[in-house]
Amino acid sequence: MATVLDMSMSLDGFIAGPNVSLENGLGDGGQRLHDWIVPSPDHKQVAVEGVNRELFDEILATGAVVCGRGTIEPAGHWGGDHHDGVPIFVLSRTKTESEWPLIRYVSDVRAAMAAAKEAAGEKDVLVHGDTTAQLALAAGVLDELQLHIVPIVLGAGRRLFADQPADLERTRVLAGEHGVVHVRYRVRR
Repeated sequence: MATVLDMSMSLDGFIAGPNVSLENGLGDGGQRLHDWIVPSPDHKQVAVEGVNRELFDEILATGAVVCGRGTIEPAGHWGGDHHDGVPIFVLSRTKTESEWPLIRYVSDVRAAMAAAKEAAGEKDVLVHGDTTAQLALAAGVLDELQLHIVPIVLGAGRRLFADQPADLERTRVLAGEHGVVHVRYRVRR
């Protein structure tokens, strides 16, 4: 069982385009980062298959999710269910009650990761969002990073780790369909 950040990134290192807002959660052009997994009608890819499908299935096999408000709110709280009824722990400094039974708000990253690991049992914990990843890495509770390098250049936007150093060990590289490269790293402590 590991805590694993799962993030799509452009070839030039951006995880969202410019002008990120609640209504434009991935910024201008940022939705293209997820076309490999959630194809949108106006882009070329039409099906998730092969290696990309294997990674998609791996993501859905996790036992809990940890994210921040900046991830879950633009995504419409994923309709209260990220995948297959797993619990979702949302980092938030403000006490919030959820209208969805699977979503719990937690104010501390260590507490959120511990609760998610307990809920996940023997499965991995899926971590989403740059702020959550940065806090978890700084707190020493992020075990791995799985990055999906998408063959687009956004030119500007939000970077994953702008000012935070980390030592990583590459554990896997997979060539996916449509030019996507999936790279997994273990955080060295």
